[in-house]
Parts: sequence; C-alpha cells; structure tokens
Amino acid sequence: MAEPDSFDQRLQRRENRRHPLDTVPVDSEPHGNIPNTPLVASIISFVLGALFSLGTLLFLSGGLVYPWWATYQLGFFLAAWSAFHWGEFAVTAGWNRDKCSVDSFLLDNGVTYHIANGSALVEYLITLYLKPSLKTFSYVSQLGIALVLSGQILRTAAMIHASTNFSHSVAFRKRESHELVTNGVYSWSRHPSYAGFFYWALGTQLVLQNAVCFIGFAITLWQFFSRRIRAEERALVKFFGNDYHAYRRRVGTRIPFIP
Repeated sequence: MAEPDSFDQRLQRRENRRHPLDTVPVDSEPHGNIPNTPLVASIISFVLGALFSLGTLLFLSGGLVYPWWATYQLGFFLAAWSAFHWGEFAVTAGWNRDKCSVDSFLLDNGVTYHIANGSALVEYLITLYLKPSLKTFSYVSQLGIALVLSGQILRTAAMIHASTNFSHSVAFRKRESHELVTNGVYSWSRHPSYAGFFYWALGTQLVLQNAVCFIGFAITLWQFFSRRIRAEERALVKFFGNDYHAYRRRVGTRIPFIP
C-alpha cells in the first residue's frame, strides 16, 4: 500500500502547476489581461448571472413605465449578451476543457468589440429618448429575438459537436487529435460557430431596432469573418488536403457572400 503524500509533496505539486486554474489552453497562454484564477472566473460568472436574471425579468415583465429606458428590448439584449459570454466559458469547460481559461468568457475580445456593444446601447438609448416612436415596431424586435436564439443555438451546437476540435483562436498547427468534422451542424455549414455569432449579433440589433448599428455590425462582422475564414481554411487545406477541398465544395459557410 502506497504511503500518502506528505504535505510538502502536495504543496510542491501545487507550486509546479503552470497556472491557478486546472487547465491552461493547449495552443496558447491566456492573454493575461484578466487574472486566470478560479476566484475571477466565479466573480465573472456571478456578475453575468445577475445581469442575465435582471435582463430576463425586465424582458418577461414587458418593460417598466419608470425609468423610461427600462424596456423589454433592453432587458432581452442584456440577457442575451450575458448568456452568450457565460455560455462560451461553460461549453468550453464542459466539452473542451484543455482549452479552457478565463479568456473563454470572450470578455477580453478586443477594444472594437466593446466599442460596438457600447455604441449599440448609446444608439438605442438616444433614439429611445429623442424619438421613442422609432422603437415601437414590435415585429422587428420579434424577428431579432428569433435570430438571436437561432444564432445562439447554432453556435453552441457547433462548439459541443466539434468538442476538442473547436478553438476560439485559429489553429495553425495540426495536433494528433485534430479531426475534420463534417457531420451534424457541420454538414449544413462549414463554420457554424461563425455563422451562429453573425446572426446572433445582427439579431441583437434588430431587437433594439438600431438601424445604424445593424448596418455597422453587418459590415464589420462580414469583413472580420471573411478574413478569418480565408486564413483558417488555408490552414485546414494544409491539414486535411483533398478531404477539405471536397468538403468545401459540398458545404457553404451560410454567411451571405462568403462562399
């Protein structure tokens, strides 16, 4: 029977860990802008959960008369935004743990991302204050809600189905476990996680009935995914050769004007 480890041995193993979290991304280190610790991950989860609860209650209540900005549209946007970021971490932790870190929340997603979401809130609140009649087209918000839910389901399904083959960053080095996934949602779209986010983001702007940001989101996201898909597919052709060529001919991206 093996003797139990001493306290010093257990302490030494803890000190030898590369990081306070149980897992560190395989292909890259965390950005480092947000501490990669269980405490910070739990705080972020708590804040996102609180924001989701408040947003959901506001949405389900149909909005409040006072304050003037407490609308069901804003409630849905806040709930959808917080659910998206929590879901990114949760799915990575559940189905792709070797790549899980605090960065999996995608909150350290670049200044442009936060400026875009901030601009969406500013446009909504200014328009609601100055011209509230422009936010009364309920069918537009209903279409946005359907688009947000569809996009979220598509992205989450893609991440779960790809499992360890999924990565938040483009992989330019093939691992032994790296497989070409072509079934499930990947038989409908070559990049369902990108398509899902594309429609999710546009849906949020329809919910808020933001005409300017809807156009801005569409152009910016299309340019971003067009560049990213080209870069990623060069790597995938290198990894899988003719198999990927055949898959690309057979299945589209499902993002408009990106074949």
